[in-house]
Amino acid sequence: YITVGSNSNVAENGLEQEQGRALIMEFDIASAQARPFATGLRNPNGMDWQPQSGALWTVVNERDELGNDLVPDYLTSVKEGAFYGWPYSYYGQHVDTRVKPQNPAQVVRAISPDYALGNHTASLGLAFYRADLMPQYRNGALIGQHGSWNRKPHSGYKVIFVPFQNGQPMGPPQDVLTGFLSDQGDAYGRPVGVAVDSSGAILVADDVGDVIWRVSPLSTLAAVSK
Repeated sequence: YITVGSNSNVAENGLEQEQGRALIMEFDIASAQARPFATGLRNPNGMDWQPQSGALWTVVNERDELGNDLVPDYLTSVKEGAFYGWPYSYYGQHVDTRVKPQNPAQVVRAISPDYALGNHTASLGLAFYRADLMPQYRNGALIGQHGSWNRKPHSGYKVIFVPFQNGQPMGPPQDVLTGFLSDQGDAYGRPVGVAVDSSGAILVADDVGDVIWRVSPLSTLAAVSK
């Protein structure tokens, strides 16, 4: 499964430039054949399989320049053959009038994503937690939020956890790793990819600090120091 982002914000470079973009592609290794699996996803990034349901999930960066409070980036299950709205509509069937020409037939097909992650958070990384080291995160989604580039106030710039129950998001997001913004709004770091290592610690790639952060319980660190 391969994520492919859009060429533009809202197809302002022409729809012909968006062919084969803004989607998740399914590639069959044995036959070397590829096909669109789900479309209308402006900029899908992290993907992972939810441990309880076995379903594919992704985080998506939505469009810009509709103000500080639109449009929410989101976490969603990826349904085969589904259309998620881009560029014609957002978060289901909310029409983006900037897109010309419009396509009402596609808008009617657009489905709403499962879980909003905040406006302009630039959520990029996704990993479901399967380990035992930090059981409070078991089966839930760890998400790296790269952070907004033009929102006031800033949003994102942290790693969050979305709890899951029976294969579905359940409850508000929780902060896992923060402190990436100074009081003046300058970025010390910007989280991108998220992974879980063999011990169950959380690894976070930071493309401003140019480091990989490792998050583990304090008791584990104390044991190592001894």
